[in-house]
Amino acid sequence: MLSSTISKLAAFFFIAREALALPSVREWKEFSNSLDGRLHSAVPVSAPCFPIVNNKTSTVDPEGCAVVRAGYTLADFRSSHYPAYMFPQWETCQRTEEKCLLDSSNTSNPLAWAAPCQQGYVSEHYLSVSGPEDVQKAFLFAKKTGIHLSIKASGHDYKGRSGSKGSLNIWTRNLDSLEYTPNFIPEGGNQSYKETITFGRGVPFEDLYKFADTNNLTIIGGYHQTIAASGGWVMGGGHSVLSPVYGLGVDRVLQFRIVTPDGQYRVANSFTNPDLFWALRGGGGSTFGIVLESTFLAEPRMKLQVASMSFNRTATNYQPFLRLLVDESYKWGTEGWGGHMGPTNIINVNPLLTTEQAIESLKNVTQYVEAQNGTVVIEELPSWEAFFTKYVTTAQASVGVENTLVSRLIPTELFTNEAAKATLTNTMVQMIREYNINPYIVVGTPFLFDGLENATSVTPAWRHALWQIGGHDGWQWNSSVPEIRNQFQIAHNVTQLLRDLAPDSGAYFNEGDLYETDHEESFWGPNYPALLSIKRKYDPHSLLDCWQCVGWKGTQDVRYDCYLSLESH
Repeated sequence: MLSSTISKLAAFFFIAREALALPSVREWKEFSNSLDGRLHSAVPVSAPCFPIVNNKTSTVDPEGCAVVRAGYTLADFRSSHYPAYMFPQWETCQRTEEKCLLDSSNTSNPLAWAAPCQQGYVSEHYLSVSGPEDVQKAFLFAKKTGIHLSIKASGHDYKGRSGSKGSLNIWTRNLDSLEYTPNFIPEGGNQSYKETITFGRGVPFEDLYKFADTNNLTIIGGYHQTIAASGGWVMGGGHSVLSPVYGLGVDRVLQFRIVTPDGQYRVANSFTNPDLFWALRGGGGSTFGIVLESTFLAEPRMKLQVASMSFNRTATNYQPFLRLLVDESYKWGTEGWGGHMGPTNIINVNPLLTTEQAIESLKNVTQYVEAQNGTVVIEELPSWEAFFTKYVTTAQASVGVENTLVSRLIPTELFTNEAAKATLTNTMVQMIREYNINPYIVVGTPFLFDGLENATSVTPAWRHALWQIGGHDGWQWNSSVPEIRNQFQIAHNVTQLLRDLAPDSGAYFNEGDLYETDHEESFWGPNYPALLSIKRKYDPHSLLDCWQCVGWKGTQDVRYDCYLSLESH
């Protein structure tokens, strides 16, 4: 009886310490001294504009505030500043309304800084990582003190996984090495790869694309310049508009260097720690360890056919256009097209066709757009870098604005019969008419790529889909908790439309509904049990956890106190 009581008390104090996770001043000092100045404290990025910061009177910094106002909606500014997230709701504690935001539509609006600036969701302590030893010390510190850890590179995260209130944040943005490696042989292996690039965890795609182009290479990657290529993008799957031909990011990565939570600095590839390599190729970031470096297979510098079309929407002309996209997409898929499409526009690329073939392939949609007095450009560009510079930097997702996101992988079978195509079209129209959310069609599944289904840990639904349908909506800096919750509820409801459309499919881990129903099945399908086993092997003390990640502790964990709850969830 006494031993049982002691066990219960011990469990209670362990839980209390886990919940509080407050290292002593002495522990923080000792930890800081071991890191040679790389441990920093942080306040919200907009703090220079506010006279009250974290309940204390503060001197407004006019120059610092001007810098924040100028950079508030710029991706490069947010990427290079630790406290800034691309979607600033993840700088706030949504449940308690603790925040420090500017008005993204008018960053000079003084009403924003009339309220106090509060720490919100931003970690007060962050470690600017310089190498594996820093991460090993952080894991040891977390194990010793019970403090939660979070991992951030550039802050491209729709789900708040790269931060956590009260955590120690491991900031990898300054790991910026880049190396072209011909005839690369993975450690422990005997297979050589002709063209590869090895790069640090913090390297953004804009730098990687330029580096690849300089070396007459092409890297298959994301659609925003400041996404950290070696971070959550690839570990969650990593789609690209070149994925229909060349595969997902997980199909391109050849090797990781990672510090696992057990303190080991490891290589993970097909020959060394292959179970960990499999898990990292789709199991998600912030889960199995902290990747510091990746090696990607590159392609030769390639010419691309580019199709850019758009027209002004009326009450009647977008529905036939959506049906036309549905009717044409299977053929386009067999021809190698990838891209982004919506109710009144497409920006598609093709590495396989000539310009003449591209014009012929797109003649039906061209005729429709021209009939709406729209614009049509079909041209050949000399490289991916040329396409990215001309088209993507002006079309990518906005930053500095609060945002929800929905998505679902749409199976190829829905494009093969008239009834299914009609249902798909009607679902997209319903998104617009009932919820005022435009379907955002990503043609970025590995449709033509000849990859083994079990070689990576992403949901097998990726290998059987032609589209990903997404959509987004947002709110204002001063929206109330009920208003914010309503936006998340709308996103959840729209996602349910897509689940009903494709109940046996799945979703992209990085872009799925924040409140994804049955997330284990949606994101990983039959791969989840194996992923969970690998998680427990390399993180036996569960030092890493994030929202709906493998091994997620659930909403009851104190680190998720800033997330809202949905009535229907």
